[in-house]
Amino acid sequence: MNITEFAQVAGVSKAAVSRYFNGGYLSEEKRARIAAAVEATGYRPSMQAQTLRTRRTRQVGVILPKLSSESCARMVDGISQVLGEQGYQLLLMNTANDYTKEVGALDLLRHNTVDGIILIASIFTPEHHAVLQSLRLPVVILGQRYEGYHSVYHDDFGAAQAATALMLQKGRRAPGYLGVTLLDQAAGHARREGFDAALKAAGLVPRPQRMSIAEFNMESGYHQAEMLFRKAGHLDCLFCATDSIALGALQYCRSHEIRVPGDVMISAVGDSKAGRVAYVPLTSAHLHYHTAGRTAAELLLELLADPDAAPQYRMLGYELKRRDSTGDENSGEDIWAQ
Repeated sequence: MNITEFAQVAGVSKAAVSRYFNGGYLSEEKRARIAAAVEATGYRPSMQAQTLRTRRTRQVGVILPKLSSESCARMVDGISQVLGEQGYQLLLMNTANDYTKEVGALDLLRHNTVDGIILIASIFTPEHHAVLQSLRLPVVILGQRYEGYHSVYHDDFGAAQAATALMLQKGRRAPGYLGVTLLDQAAGHARREGFDAALKAAGLVPRPQRMSIAEFNMESGYHQAEMLFRKAGHLDCLFCATDSIALGALQYCRSHEIRVPGDVMISAVGDSKAGRVAYVPLTSAHLHYHTAGRTAAELLLELLADPDAAPQYRMLGYELKRRDSTGDENSGEDIWAQ
């Protein structure tokens, strides 16, 4: 059934049918008649015809660094909820924590049929800047602040500072640090600065021998914790840039009979479900990943409606979740909460 035949069934004009399926204004009477006709016939407009007419594909490209990441999953879920309500489909592209693949994904989407892009970013390079400048599509950056583009990001500095300060306030004076590359402005640079700020406020000086850089996974957290304890000597608390790194460090402590929190307190950023159910539940700063995804999707919809809108920068807060790894009770917590 084509649009002309459907319009005859509904008793309205083709223009009214088009407005109905594209969200335009219609009287309640015509909207009800078209809705009844859709129910009776199962009619849906041709996607190809809509694309040719509106130059919109109703598809959005989402570039993410890791499919298995809980934080990415929560962000994508938020994106999907908002865009799905508006009839958009997601085209997911996984870069496996390889920032060069992010550039390739952006370039590929430039030539593909998507209406806009949400980039869950890690590291920005001159190549990123060049390809972003070449795009003629609305782009929202998620997870980092990037000048000139709509950005949704977290208070990584504040989260790391609070997670570190908690342990220092409990009397710990030999803090260790397991971070990620400083090229990552959020998880790397901002969280390292938050750690340093907490030490400064406590009258302590960061010591290079008590610091190490890990990859974004538990195995690396384990091995870097092993190296850190060997070279640093005495540590009585450890801040980790991510939950996955902290879980690796926690497993190292368990396998080497280092008591947590008795010998070493551990805190992190991310508040993963795995951290909540670890053999010693992990104190961690909760970041609002689901909300961040929703916010990024809402900003993209605003850009689609007004491509010339000035860039907006939205920073989301955090909640420090205190648990057993820093000697805090968590018996009343809903560990399955988002």
